[in-house]
Amino acid sequence: MHLHPFWTLWKLDFDEGYFRIYDSKRMITGYFDPDYGDVFDRKDSEEVIESMIKNHDSVPGGIIMVPLVKFRLFDTDLNTSISEVEQNVARVSVHLAKWKGFLSSYGCQTHSVRISHTDQDMLTITFPVAFSQPTPLEKKILLETLSPILDRLEESGLL
Repeated sequence: MHLHPFWTLWKLDFDEGYFRIYDSKRMITGYFDPDYGDVFDRKDSEEVIESMIKNHDSVPGGIIMVPLVKFRLFDTDLNTSISEVEQNVARVSVHLAKWKGFLSSYGCQTHSVRISHTDQDMLTITFPVAFSQPTPLEKKILLETLSPILDRLEESGLL
């Protein structure tokens, strides 16, 4: 059971072809990059995407990128003990097991893990989202469609 309607927990802001995902505290949670089709093969791809957004064209899904894990080990000022390193490695292992469970239960066959562009001590994960039906590029409707996934990630302690 959801305690908060989706519009109070999540917010989307469009920025250069993708949507930033914010939580209820207005902290950036991740990104949603819609599947615009084969527009990137065109010279005028930016204009096409802007037109699709303006006209609320429908998309079949896209990809979500969110933080995967923060290591708390790769800080340039790190001064720690083996026990503390061991605790962080164990914490990361537990967290990765949760992610594996989520991806499996979600039926996700593919994903990508990368170093965060804002924090060298963090990894991000990107995974595809296929909508049950083409969904208009309109913030409220996209939120209705993405919220169950975001809620599940939040409830699982993955966000």
